[in-house]
Amino acid sequence: MADRLYLDHAATTPMLPEARDAVVAGLAHWANPSSPHAEGRAARAALERARRGIAAAYAWRGEVLLTSGASESLAIALGRSVIERRVIGATEHDAAIRAAPCAEIVPVGPDGVIDCAALAMSLATPGLVAVQWANSETGVRQPLAEIASIVHAAGGLLLVDATQMPAGADPDLAGLADFIAISAHKRGGPPGIGALLVRDLATLSPVGGQERGYRAGTENLPGALGYAAALAVPEPVGRLAALRARLDDAIARSGGEIVAAGAARNPAIGSYRMHGAAAATQLIRFDMVGIAVSAGSACSSGSMKPSHVLTAMGWDTDASREVIRVSFGRATTEADVDRFVAEWRSISRGMGRFAA
Repeated sequence: MADRLYLDHAATTPMLPEARDAVVAGLAHWANPSSPHAEGRAARAALERARRGIAAAYAWRGEVLLTSGASESLAIALGRSVIERRVIGATEHDAAIRAAPCAEIVPVGPDGVIDCAALAMSLATPGLVAVQWANSETGVRQPLAEIASIVHAAGGLLLVDATQMPAGADPDLAGLADFIAISAHKRGGPPGIGALLVRDLATLSPVGGQERGYRAGTENLPGALGYAAALAVPEPVGRLAALRARLDDAIARSGGEIVAAGAARNPAIGSYRMHGAAAATQLIRFDMVGIAVSAGSACSSGSMKPSHVLTAMGWDTDASREVIRVSFGRATTEADVDRFVAEWRSISRGMGRFAA
């Protein structure tokens, strides 16, 4: 069998060598960063260096609260923002939906983009609005500048889930968001570490403990160092965009359907429908030939329910169950894309669906 081909980087991506080295170095700082003795102070100094590195990667001048990942960051912001109302888009990640079960839902169009007119109408009274910058299933990007203008004009706060987007992808991000949720393992860092970027701590209720009193628990120093090291390595956004364009073109010529083809999308994420082939069947067939892809986000791919993201975009149940997600990483090549396309065509041909 050929070597395994991993095309599920939106779920998690391999840790960079620089991040692994930083984690190993961090293990030497075994003392508790909150301890007052010399060992603790040395660990604290290393932790604050990592915190500054994470902030710099996002050009962030506010606070950086270290968390266990984006899910916890979303839960902190949605659970403890001092503003009362919660408003989220219909295609938000399951973590945001779980963190704000009573939130008002704003619809999206068939392209997956939030209905900004509906958002403006929903903000007759201010609220905390949560938006996933790039959708984890479809890659669809939201118009953050327009959304931020609407939210702030209404006196609200904007929480951006930037988990799937490279640091530095939009230099204006730091000026648009009040909170940003991010996670290391999506960017080549270690699992179990993330951050909530907070513009003004006064907009968040404290709980005591570490992280300026906003998140209790001993700090994950090796994880923080690994995260900062990963963010310091630029991501090949232009090359990834070219790879996704190559895949889009091949899928379209092979009789497949590109989800939200006309929308602005994350360059590393694409969702595709193979007509007449259940996603579960596709995943098994791809896995058998050594290719790892997914159906939806990793947090919901094991569910038998249709994707709430595609449902919100107007897809019916049968169609949404024929969609898989392909996502690229730093090491993905044109040869990898071509190998995937060849297998796509083989599976589709076996279903009697290959068009060209």
